[in-house]
Amino acid sequence: MVWRIDWRSSVGMVGTVTKYMAGMMLIPLVVALIYGEDVWVFVASILIVGALGLAIERVKPDRNLGAQEALLFVSLAWLGAAVAAMVPYVLAGWGTDSVLAHPVNALFEAMSGVTATGATVMEEISFDRHSHAVLMWRQLTQWVGGMGIIVLMIAILPELAVNGAQLMRSEAPGPELQKLTPKIAQTARTLWMIYFGLTLVYVALLYALHLVGLAPNMDLYNAIAHGFTTISIAGFSPQADSIAAFSAAVQWVVIPFIVVSGINFALLWQVLKGEARVLFKNSEFRAYAGILASLIALAALFLYRGAAPVMELGGATAGSIENALRQGAFQVVSLMTSTGYATADYTQWDIHAQIVLLFGMFIGGCAGSTAGGIKVVRWVVVAKAMYRELFTSANPHAVRPVRLGKYVVDEDAVRGILVFTMLYLVIFAVSAVLITLDSARHGVHLSLLEGISASLATIGNIGPGFGALGPFGNYNFFPDTSKVWMTVLMWLGRLEIVPVLAMFITGYEEAR
Repeated sequence: MVWRIDWRSSVGMVGTVTKYMAGMMLIPLVVALIYGEDVWVFVASILIVGALGLAIERVKPDRNLGAQEALLFVSLAWLGAAVAAMVPYVLAGWGTDSVLAHPVNALFEAMSGVTATGATVMEEISFDRHSHAVLMWRQLTQWVGGMGIIVLMIAILPELAVNGAQLMRSEAPGPELQKLTPKIAQTARTLWMIYFGLTLVYVALLYALHLVGLAPNMDLYNAIAHGFTTISIAGFSPQADSIAAFSAAVQWVVIPFIVVSGINFALLWQVLKGEARVLFKNSEFRAYAGILASLIALAALFLYRGAAPVMELGGATAGSIENALRQGAFQVVSLMTSTGYATADYTQWDIHAQIVLLFGMFIGGCAGSTAGGIKVVRWVVVAKAMYRELFTSANPHAVRPVRLGKYVVDEDAVRGILVFTMLYLVIFAVSAVLITLDSARHGVHLSLLEGISASLATIGNIGPGFGALGPFGNYNFFPDTSKVWMTVLMWLGRLEIVPVLAMFITGYEEAR
């Protein structure tokens, strides 16, 4: 067997990505200067990561990127971004008892950041334990990873536009890539313009609530920090209580922005151009809206009828229409779209309400959004393919293509969706067993629900799970081996599995 991928073509550009990650650290450096905290951490991180990027960038390619080289580049770029992102954590924790001083923990937190997962190993999130700059860096990594590191690189590096379609297809969160403009580089810039614009509007609204007295603790720092991790559907918060730390007014503002961020950005672009009717003609959006509405109604009903006890955070929901609807809507929207924010400790809810949330975690947002999970469009196609199989079994001579609206789905695309869904479920199930067994081997005994949610929350880029992994829990109690595997799961989940596995399968050929 011989390796037939020209690794130099891929590795050299990983250095460019790493170099730009160093540039991103200028933002937390400004925060560090404002608050007078950890300035040296970010100066040193910029120098270390920048030098590493420049060194890797010197690797000279033998040829331009082919299909396999594109897969390798995308896969390594996300790994490289995570390694770069962990450097400030390790330096800030150096010589302290911070969990982030441990390289495995730092890599876990960094991968959770750049993949917009929101799982954390931090046992205490506070400005007493971590500087404003480190916590802002944690927020920023999720914003950069939300829209996509490769999309950003294509938008700012003309040399990548030649292979832009292939690169974006390898990274795109969904079964297809929709070009918004004739040129792929312009499409990448348009996506980032929409993303940046949504972030600005959202930050302005949050800060406006603070100025009018409806959100006393939503200062400018918190508004920007949560702007980074809401539009990216990520879930990190510099507050230990997540969104529960803020007023009901803030929570009502967060919900629609998460919902919008879970919609295909190609559809949002058409809406911005004045074609709002396309939303309601789109099969995936109708399914997305219908599933959200159904799950919200169920969760709110269970909470209103008192199926959940009085919660420490969020208050009583039984008999309170507003609170039951807000809590139910927030947690359904947050977990189905893989955001991971919380306004209440839903692990204390009745089992019926928790099942509603668990079901939502398997769905995901729309393709082409910043959401994680399997994606609504895939479930729609899977359901239609299953119905077709049953129909043609009873009617052997019938020809029944799978349709999304008025469009016929190509059979190769149907097969690809079925393969992805099966791979996702198999890797999820096997990982749940491995994590549970590995934890038990190290004296950490997980319940069945905790083992399942640990696997699902990482491969689905969701963040929080159930039991000890609830919205106010953390992953630090897992053994290092499990943390490493869950770090891999976050990486696989963000790249949607197939590009990574395909790289290894196609990377070798029989020696002639």
